[in-house]
Amino acid sequence: MSGDPEKSEQPERAAVHGLSADFVAGLVEWLTIPSIGNDPARLGDVARSATWLADALRRDGWPDVRVWDEGPALPAVYASWPSADPSAPTVLVYGHHDVQPVDPVEEWTRPPFEPVVEGDELFGRGASDDKGQVAMHLLGVRAHLAATGGSAPAVNLKLFVEGEEEIGSPHLPELLDAHRADLASDLVVFSDTPVYARDAPTVCTGQRGVYGAEVVFVGGSSDVHSGRAGGGVPNPVTALARLVAALHDERGAVALPGFYDDVVPPTDAERADYASLPFDEDAWLANSGGARVAAGEEGWSTLERVWVRPSAEVNGFVGGYTGPGLKTIVPARAEVKLSFRLAPGQRPERVAEALRVFVAEHTPPGIRSEVIPRGDGVPPYAVDINHPAVVALREVVEAALEQPVRFARSGGSGPAAVLHQSLGVPVVYLGVTLPDDRVHAPNERVVVSQLLRGAEAAARLWRVLPERLT
Repeated sequence: MSGDPEKSEQPERAAVHGLSADFVAGLVEWLTIPSIGNDPARLGDVARSATWLADALRRDGWPDVRVWDEGPALPAVYASWPSADPSAPTVLVYGHHDVQPVDPVEEWTRPPFEPVVEGDELFGRGASDDKGQVAMHLLGVRAHLAATGGSAPAVNLKLFVEGEEEIGSPHLPELLDAHRADLASDLVVFSDTPVYARDAPTVCTGQRGVYGAEVVFVGGSSDVHSGRAGGGVPNPVTALARLVAALHDERGAVALPGFYDDVVPPTDAERADYASLPFDEDAWLANSGGARVAAGEEGWSTLERVWVRPSAEVNGFVGGYTGPGLKTIVPARAEVKLSFRLAPGQRPERVAEALRVFVAEHTPPGIRSEVIPRGDGVPPYAVDINHPAVVALREVVEAALEQPVRFARSGGSGPAAVLHQSLGVPVVYLGVTLPDDRVHAPNERVVVSQLLRGAEAAARLWRVLPERLT
């Protein structure tokens, strides 16, 4: 290195800066590939995206690069780069290269697969979710090697980039099981989450799980004229409405039996971090479907309600006649779709059983009820904030972003818990994208400087982890 103090004191930052133009050009090229996993017409593009990534990894010097395209799973990419130190810890980086559909395409102000850089912003589908953050890790490895002068990383690095995350990772458990030896590691670094805000950066420490089901109430064998039978037979719509009304108690808590028994609350330190984050309720409501007021379980803040507490939501309710005008009937059938976000400690199968008990308790005489699960659900996950890898991750993100970094959670669900359960190791989150990147929406973008600082954080992390995980 030269005598430049900035370069000598922060070699990772200098290395990232020197490689930034090549990084942006490569990401732009990758974003032109419309790897939409849920579109049968685009399955060839998903394979092309995997090939692009594999070729980029080989150009960067990764000694073992493979495209896993066997079985029903869409193509995934695996790569490994052993450390020169055989005793170094092994770290697996997770991301995905499939992207969301672009509908409604008429709302895009730029073609979604013709990426363009405007100032510090890169527009295109997948720029933030998740090709940008996968590419960030490729840059981080290159910067790490440049900063340390090594020919191999300080940790044994592995990369696993799946092609089905945007369709719920349906084949991920089988893929993990089939390649268990390749994916064996001491730690997973999960890069598919944002920070809270550009001026209030955070490290995510967990995600909620989810379980969904439909409840069906059936009365008679067919609809009947209300003048003939109204007031004389059970109405399944009315009965199901009573069940829905009983789903929460007067304090906003979910009323399923034993629903909270397994919930592990956040630590006091995490709650203090949440409370210290700048939160504009009106702005949050405006970005949450335009709701007029915040509501939910008493005793918890809005951020806590959507990050660390479980919830129950009615996603849809249908029964009887819903066409124009009035049709005077007693309906024969009613259905409600329910989803439950799960907090750490809860298990989808336990919530499924609690729902069955709740429905049985709220099924009146003369009504036949059925609970129809919609999948097995996704378990929640949270990592111990005192784990050495979490402490190290927070330090390197603070150094890269040059701001205090607090803890946060994600209210959504993802495959972190599946990775944790299958591989049996902690999962930590390194994500630097922003909440207003419009992921899953028209005009998705990423802030390039955020990705560059994320790459710097990753480069620093590989240098410090060996001494932290011994």
